[in-house]
Amino acid sequence: MQRDAASADTLFLTWLAFAGVLLFAAALLWQYGVWRMLLDADPTGITMTIVVIFAAATLWCGRRSQRLCAERASMDGWRRGTHGRLHGHIDDYFRNLLAQQPADAGARGRLAEVLAERLHGPNDGAWWVNGIQIKLGLLGKVIGFSILAIQISRLESFDPSQTQDLLKTLTGGLGIALLTTAVGLVANMLLGLQLTRLDRCADELLADAMQYAETTLGQAT
Repeated sequence: MQRDAASADTLFLTWLAFAGVLLFAAALLWQYGVWRMLLDADPTGITMTIVVIFAAATLWCGRRSQRLCAERASMDGWRRGTHGRLHGHIDDYFRNLLAQQPADAGARGRLAEVLAERLHGPNDGAWWVNGIQIKLGLLGKVIGFSILAIQISRLESFDPSQTQDLLKTLTGGLGIALLTTAVGLVANMLLGLQLTRLDRCADELLADAMQYAETTLGQAT
């Protein structure tokens, strides 16, 4: 129990450390001109769209981490008998349980399902956004290779004087395909890491709440 509590209490601090590493990496990329290279190499703007989506989703993860820490504080408040100071989904769950008949197992099960939805529900939309990053990367890949195919199909005869322009166009299409795919994959992995952590803490909260309801709270009723 103490290990689970400590895990959720440090969730927001862990996110802050993770966000600090991301900001440091972004600053290094800016210093070495990588962001400018991404802008110049991808005229479609898909690469930067993925970056913006990732940044917004990461900020959302920070806000969600704060919310789960508040729920953990609420859980600890019920254990210490100071639950009146806070209000959240955990409080609603326990107060509704106290209002039910002790023998009404069906109502208790439905309340547990409601709590699980409230703790995990917001993360479902974030996982969908995480999948969008991969899809945008694949879209950029399709666009890049489409540019390659279109340019090759326009070749009617080989003119050595046009070799430089042709290679520039072909490598541009290939660059779009590779950059968007790579950025989409990296953003997907980094955001997935944060969402997995949020899901794990939500699972711990749900398990602690149900155990408390069946033991301490159940004996009290």
